[in-house]
Amino acid sequence: MRAAALLLVLVSSQVLAADAPLTVLKRSRVEEPGTGHVVKETKETWQPGETAIIVCDMWDAHHSLNAVRRSVEMAPRMNEVLKNARGRGVLVIHAPSSCMEAYASHPGRKLAQAAPAAANLPADIGQWCRHIPSEDRGRYPIDQTKSSEDDDRAEQKIYHEKLIALGRNPKAPWKAQMKPLDIEGGDAISDSGVEIWNLLEARGIKNVVLLGVHTNMCVLGRPFGLRQMAKNGKNVVLMRDLTDTMYDPTQWPFVGHYAGTELIVQHIEKYVAPTITSVSFLGGQPFCFARNRRRIAMVIGEDEYQTWETLPKFVESDLKPLGFEVTIINADSADKHNFPGMADAIAQCDLVFISVRRRLPPQPQLDELRKHIAAGKPVIGIRTACHAWSLRNEKEQQALLDKGHAAWSEFDAEVIGGHYTNHHGEGPKTAISLAAGAKDHAILRGIDRAQLVGNGSLYKVRPLAATTTPILIGTIPNSEAEPVAWTNLAGPNQARVFNTSLGHWDDFANPAFRKLLVNGIYWTLESPYPFGKQIDELLPAAR
Repeated sequence: MRAAALLLVLVSSQVLAADAPLTVLKRSRVEEPGTGHVVKETKETWQPGETAIIVCDMWDAHHSLNAVRRSVEMAPRMNEVLKNARGRGVLVIHAPSSCMEAYASHPGRKLAQAAPAAANLPADIGQWCRHIPSEDRGRYPIDQTKSSEDDDRAEQKIYHEKLIALGRNPKAPWKAQMKPLDIEGGDAISDSGVEIWNLLEARGIKNVVLLGVHTNMCVLGRPFGLRQMAKNGKNVVLMRDLTDTMYDPTQWPFVGHYAGTELIVQHIEKYVAPTITSVSFLGGQPFCFARNRRRIAMVIGEDEYQTWETLPKFVESDLKPLGFEVTIINADSADKHNFPGMADAIAQCDLVFISVRRRLPPQPQLDELRKHIAAGKPVIGIRTACHAWSLRNEKEQQALLDKGHAAWSEFDAEVIGGHYTNHHGEGPKTAISLAAGAKDHAILRGIDRAQLVGNGSLYKVRPLAATTTPILIGTIPNSEAEPVAWTNLAGPNQARVFNTSLGHWDDFANPAFRKLLVNGIYWTLESPYPFGKQIDELLPAAR
């Protein structure tokens, strides 16, 4: 009798857990006069039985190899969300468009088809929706008028040849949803806006979560997508950490791939629907692609060029809107050779951005920078960074070394790749031209080079190391030309380095210079996938 009573209690608790309300943290961007769009977060409590998740176009194959790489990477976290939601009583709808033939006899397909016709069926719910009126208030943030694939074309050719050998059309190779996403009993399968709307209405579903790919195309525009659900009155949200764009950084606005996704998410939050993350279902931290590196440690310590003012403004105006997370480390006002928090910030960052002139930090702080570079992690140097970690006065330097500080006199040669000896005197502005062969360099995308000019004295940095690639050349009258922007591959693990001797306070007033810095950040952070990596494992036959 006691065992039966205990069993009843356990069963009851499981039912209560399944029916327990779901709390989500919704994020939107609200326009406020004088301040632009401001992030607003609100908590909502949803009943699981009034909630559905739609999995958009997580196909078993795609014409873009990089898109497949990213979908495969996020699929395990996505499947955990579906499992959690299903256990709570949320309806899961799998929507791999144009793949219904594979599921013709599946119970989930029949479930969607069996839903009765809704009395409030929207007139155009069976059609793509490419725009809703609220989007008129803003500009669409990325160019997708051309091919939006971010693949290496030679690698894509190999991938397409393998698809053809499998009997797949390389332009549209999908035939089913990818296998890492489980389809369980009680789930529905449909790519029809009409069927999905009927199913939602038959079950009294008010809350709809969209996840999957691609944010700027299918997730927004499909008949069951964000726009249709939003304009027809559903409480719809995008799960922003489990989605991806089709965006090629060689197209406007010439930002990194993941920043393209960030811009689309911001557009959605402003004009279409709020967003949530998978944390609302699973707890922990939001999913993040391994190559989506956004954390910057910005180390500032110089008395010449006012970067303690210009760089924080640059962060606010140019980096934060693109989703970068920047920790600014300033030299201690009471001890200019100490950078409180530098070691911890570098240990946790993806990129170190250096604007320092002749400082000797405590040994642990500089050791962390050495460790960062030795691990192959990227660095940006600006203006005085080439002589950041050494002093001219040997006696003063030795006194600091004796107190536990550290120098890195070879930083310029070993990391920056330069050979700084001095600079020309103040005088005419530096004219900027392209280095030989640099016309198509990724760091120059979207930059009006005619607007670039050096407002500070021209640095003498020749000869550059053999590992460098010059990008921009500076000239002043009656003097030899000098590189003013270049890349380097530093150390045994070839840490990506971008350095510019520009960085005068007047340079920061120039959008072309700020774009140069932004592009340099992307170049260092978003290195290409290794050529041919795991192609066979990413083919539909192997998954």
